[in-house]
Amino acid sequence: MQDERTSAALSRIEKALARIEQASARTPAPSYDNEELTRLRAAHQTLRGRVEQAVGQIDRLLAGQDV
Repeated sequence: MQDERTSAALSRIEKALARIEQASARTPAPSYDNEELTRLRAAHQTLRGRVEQAVGQIDRLLAGQDV
């Protein structure tokens, strides 16, 4: 009984692995637009700076300092 369940489980795992391998072979590699990446990095840095300033303001408010 245990051997049958083990065999069935292994069979399901092997079938799932085969489906994963087939799907990964079909998926094309993403293409990247360097200009888009540059723009996104710049936007990220801008937002990061704003968040750092806001967190600094909150820290000063919590510490009882004037902002």
